[in-house]
Amino acid sequence: MKRFDRLIVLAAVMITAVFVIINAIPENKESDVRLHNIEINRIVRVMTDTGEIPDTALYRTITGIYPQTGDNGFYDSPNEYVIREINGKLYRIEYSEDPSSDSRLSLNVTAAFFAVFVLGLLLWLRQTVIKPFSRISELPFELAKGGLAVPLKESRSRYFGRFIWGLDMLREKLEQSKQSELELQKEKKTMLMSLSHDIKTPLSAIKLSAKALERGLYPETEKQRETAGLIAKNADDVEKLVNEIMHANREDIIRFDVKNGEFYVSSVIDRIKTYYAEKLSGTEFTVDNCSDCILSGDPDRLAEVLQNIIENAIKYGDGHYIRIGFSDEEDCRLISVTNSGCTLPENELAHIFDSFWRGSNVGAQKGSGLGLSVCRSLMAKMNGDVYAEISGGDMRVTLVCKKG
Repeated sequence: MKRFDRLIVLAAVMITAVFVIINAIPENKESDVRLHNIEINRIVRVMTDTGEIPDTALYRTITGIYPQTGDNGFYDSPNEYVIREINGKLYRIEYSEDPSSDSRLSLNVTAAFFAVFVLGLLLWLRQTVIKPFSRISELPFELAKGGLAVPLKESRSRYFGRFIWGLDMLREKLEQSKQSELELQKEKKTMLMSLSHDIKTPLSAIKLSAKALERGLYPETEKQRETAGLIAKNADDVEKLVNEIMHANREDIIRFDVKNGEFYVSSVIDRIKTYYAEKLSGTEFTVDNCSDCILSGDPDRLAEVLQNIIENAIKYGDGHYIRIGFSDEEDCRLISVTNSGCTLPENELAHIFDSFWRGSNVGAQKGSGLGLSVCRSLMAKMNGDVYAEISGGDMRVTLVCKKG
């Protein structure tokens, strides 16, 4: 804001300097006198040669040529004039100042108009663009600091309407995520406390039975077998509770909000093409032509699934090519992502959609083993499916999307 104010001041100073320079240049009066004298001499020469009065429209400063008629008014004229004798007869040649003598006034008027336009434009930009933007420039910092409660209001100029609308949606999303996270943490702690309490009972029974066997309190074989069975049963109960904890944690990780609706497949594919056109500049990235159709699901989540799969193709492929293809099967549109350079063993293919599982081909690549598991969960929530296959050294992951 301050920089723009300095720009306005600088523009005003420069405009003032232009006016000073324009008005400081002295007018060349001699050139004006010389011009009408030259034109008068030219008229005298023409009339001397032809004996006819020339058309004054041909001259810049001559306004009239009048012969003496014998009346006393010959020498009376409100205009400036000179008397010349031509071919023995007197003529009154009237003239005016050179129109170019008004150039200073014209320059001042033009400069004034330009100054008003420039300063007006700068002030208008300051009021309608710069000032509103300086107010909203702090909003991202407020969002980052957690100032999420107050809705964002659109400025009257509406030049930043879409930007503010997007920030307000981000604010709402962050606020919802914050509330969801707090509720999730509360539920998680409650569940862990409950399961921990439930685990204590079978663990205590296991410890008591194990100590009884250790001390030889049950010399009978039948009693020992019964105690071992009780230990096994309690161990199964502990394992079941541990599995519940793991399942709950996995569900927390992949808990996503899916808003199913109808959308055109081209809207998602165009986003993917635009996003990866530059990112995959060193890879042969092709998207096959396909007829547009309406799909049922969440376009944002479908784009997220495709991004996850393409990122895996970038990470674990050889970078030679990545191709997106399409086909139809009954009431579904199949979208496949194929990448070259697949090094995953065939016997590991069945596990790639398992949570926290990573193949033997990962090498030094970092990852959590959740990407494809998240994809499967999202596709299931959109009433679709996903599967993978290896063919000729290529990895192909196919999304099964329900048509609308």
